[in-house]
This record gives sequence, structure tokens and C-alpha cells, in this order.
Amino acid sequence: MYLEHYGLTEPPFSITPDPRFVFLSERHRDALAHLLFGITQGGGGGFVQLTGEVGTGKTTLCRLLLEQVPQNTRVALVLNPRLTPVELLETMCEELHIDLEGRRGSVKALVDALNAFLLEAYAQGLRVVLVIDEAQNLSVDALEQVRLLTNLETPTQKLLQIVLLAQPELRTILAREDMRQLAQRITARYHLTPLDAAETAEYLRHRFRIAGGQRFPFDASALKRVHAHSGGVPRLINAIAERSLLAGYAHDVARLDARWVDRAAAEVLPARTARRGRGWLIAVPVVALALALVAVASAAGWWTRTPVVAKPVTTAVVAPKPAPQPLPAPAPVGLDAEAFAAALRAEPLQPGASGPVVEWVRQQLQPDYVPLHADGPARFEADLQDAVRRFQRDHGLADDGRVGPATLMALAASTPTASRARGTE
Repeated sequence: MYLEHYGLTEPPFSITPDPRFVFLSERHRDALAHLLFGITQGGGGGFVQLTGEVGTGKTTLCRLLLEQVPQNTRVALVLNPRLTPVELLETMCEELHIDLEGRRGSVKALVDALNAFLLEAYAQGLRVVLVIDEAQNLSVDALEQVRLLTNLETPTQKLLQIVLLAQPELRTILAREDMRQLAQRITARYHLTPLDAAETAEYLRHRFRIAGGQRFPFDASALKRVHAHSGGVPRLINAIAERSLLAGYAHDVARLDARWVDRAAAEVLPARTARRGRGWLIAVPVVALALALVAVASAAGWWTRTPVVAKPVTTAVVAPKPAPQPLPAPAPVGLDAEAFAAALRAEPLQPGASGPVVEWVRQQLQPDYVPLHADGPARFEADLQDAVRRFQRDHGLADDGRVGPATLMALAASTPTASRARGTE
């Protein structure tokens, strides 16, 4: 529809958490590093808690986390936490492929099976992680069952690491007196905040570029209005930007200013009661007049019972369907999750650099951009920089040859090597 109008190859502002479109602000990089630390700290025990407002990117970070779990990690991912304690245990066992025959419905049988699995995993040098998305929806009983799972341990370490992803309501729940035992076991907390105005503009440009766009359609006034309407929440940014592009296409407009964004926001965002101000002072006499007119019309026989036809919805937001989660992908050789988290927060690779990150970059570029059997230790010199530039051009990134956070995430999520490791090819 509007793709050709703006020179795009695919929709740039879909709400589906596609890793290729990921934009990592400094806070997103810090949050991902916290999550990776929570997994790689092994038997340290405790909970890792990531909270953030609706639409700030928690689920996207969860997907990125699953892309980067170490090879020796097994993950149980719970996407629907509105479960009883028994259902939660059953879901965990199903995620970890534990045989449930004869055990369903019994908390003791399920915990015994889970404990046996954890001990076997520990003996094999494996780490087991429970990730619960939308954790604010857990019942008090389910939260208590989750806490009790951290009692599964050896004399030297915990057998299960738990990561809670939630809206800010979880912090309120855990502040309660009866939740203090669980709250005291949270060893790492991070709250994800929305993007600021500059990051919102960069976010829009980034996604538009990834989708193949060359001529960015939003002017400076439009960018300011997108941030003002969305508050920097990525999901709302996507909705407003998508509707703005549709409106521009419908009216054959190539350059979008604040007026188009205002109209788009009015269509896709819910009405804000805070902006009503003193509207009730006008609304009361208007409603009274309308009721009087209806009474007169009814007495005069003007009122007819015509069927009400529902207007079609112009913009539908469909919740992304969670992809089935196979066993975690093996970590790249020479770069574990801690090193990857450190690389996300470090300066881009410098010319002549060497080490595990450079080795990993060369591996991820094979065989499409670098020969499969490259000789000698990897160094970030002209040939590898050229390969990075070609990769960046093919993935809609700025082809500057710099390996920063965006390029690192694209290398981790979009290369043929990663796809084969996940069993998608």
C-alpha cells in the first residue's frame, strides 16, 4: 500500500518485536546487560527484576535475551502468568520437556520432578532459568510458589535462576508486607523508562532505514509531535508513525509535518480525560438542549428507528503471537553472554582491534561476507571492516563499518549462522 510511496521494502513500524528492527537506547543496553548478568551469574540465586511501562520494550528485550543465552543454559519461558500454582509448575515442566505423566495436578509430584531435573542439569554443568513475562499478573499464591522454587539448591548454590519482566505494578505488589520474603531475594532491579525526544527521532530514523527507506518523511515538527503524543513509548511511537504514513499515502504527501502527526495521534490514541479541562461546563447545557430536541422530535413523529451501522475500524493493532520457543541457541564460540553484554556497552571496535569480540564478528559474517575458513586470528582491519559495511548495507544499517550496539544485535539475530543454530533453516 504505502510502501512504494515511501520507497520501503517492508512496514517499518510494526508492533511485532522483530530483532532486526531493535533500537537499543542506553537504558535498553543497560537493561539487557542486567538480564544477561542475571543468567550468567549461575548459582548466585535470587531474582532479576525488569520493570517498565506498557510498550517500553520489555518483551523485545526478552526476545533478545533468548537469542543470547549461553550454550549451557536451559530456559523455561512463561508468557501467560495468569495461572494457579499448579498450572505454573506444569507450564515450567512442559517448557523444560519434563515428563508429566502421572504428575499433573499434584504440587509435590511436580516439584519433585522439577527438583530431579535441576539436580541432573547441575550434574551436567547446565544452568536453568525461569523467565516470566507480565509477572505483575501473577497471583499472590503463584508468587509464593515461585519464591519456594528458589529453595531448590545444593549445599553451595541455587539450582534455578528466575527473571521477572513486569509492569510497574509489580513493584507495588512486592512492597507489601506479606511479600517481603520474595522482595528480599531480588538481587538485581532495573526500571526501563521511555525514550527522550532525541532518542525518539533516532528510533524513527533507525526503523525507517531498516525497512529500506531512503528519504525520511518526517520533518522536525513532526518528530517533536510524535514524541509529545507518545511520551517516548516505542509501541505508541510505532502506532502514530504507521498511521501518519498511511495518511500521507492517502493524500499523496511525501513530507509529513506536525499536522499529520496530530491527526494520526487523534485516531490511534485513546482520548485523554485530563485534557477535558472545564469541558463539562459546556457539555451540560449542550446535553440538555440535545435531550429537549429529542423530546420534541419524538412528539412530532420525526424520530425513526434506523439501524445503527458500526463504522469500520481503520487501524487494528494485533498483539504479536508468541513464537514457539525451542531450546536456547548455542552461544557463539569465543563470546559468552557476559562478553556480549560488555560489548553492547563498550565503544565500537577500533581499527586493528583483536580478541573474542572480533573473532565473534568474523564468525557471524561467515560465509556470506567472510570466507568460511579464514586463516589466522581475526583482526578488525580493512577486509573485515569492508565485510561489516556490506552486512550493514544489506540490513538497512548505516554502512560506516563501525560495530556498535545496532550492528552487534543485527549480527546476533539476523545472520544465517544464528538462523541455523535456532533450527529455522
